[in-house]
Amino acid sequence: MKYPIGAKKNTNHYNSYGNRGMGLENDIEISNNFYLQNNIAVVHKKPTPITIAKVDYPSRLEAIIKEGYFRTPSTTDYNGIYKGKYIDFEAKETTNKTSFPLSNIHDHQIKHLEMIHNHGGIGFIIVRFTKLNHTFLLQFEKLKHFLQTSKRKSIPLEYFKNYGYIIKDKYNPRVDYIEIIDNLYFNGGTYEE
Repeated sequence: MKYPIGAKKNTNHYNSYGNRGMGLENDIEISNNFYLQNNIAVVHKKPTPITIAKVDYPSRLEAIIKEGYFRTPSTTDYNGIYKGKYIDFEAKETTNKTSFPLSNIHDHQIKHLEMIHNHGGIGFIIVRFTKLNHTFLLQFEKLKHFLQTSKRKSIPLEYFKNYGYIIKDKYNPRVDYIEIIDNLYFNGGTYEE
């Protein structure tokens, strides 16, 4: 098969899933498409609210945004519905091997997740420790507990291991967070790893 100039086909089918060189957001997007195509869940990435201030129009097909700004702080990255329940979550990556810096998550995002929780929705964060190839789902309740009981500026990896749920690497869906949500909220509230 001929590919466009510069495009290379990856023929190495034996790469581990963790070393595929893709970011967490890309893996979640692929997973969300899998959920949608298989009628499992409807989850989408929220667009970032940006106001375009200046555009250069050399031609209709080559418009270039020269200046823009954020209208309002965005809430979280993703939202949708699964089995009649609203879900909302933030996805973050860290290169740190021992903890997740709380500076990576903003106060307005935590408040947003708390509102989701208070109104009966399912709120959580997904954190990938990229150098360790570990991805965790941490329910909002556990995040809130940490914030209320600790003065640390980062969440230790051990906290994720003790109170979060590891999302195992898969082919498709790559980041199967719905499996964890299903077990926690729809199958008796337990999750066995």
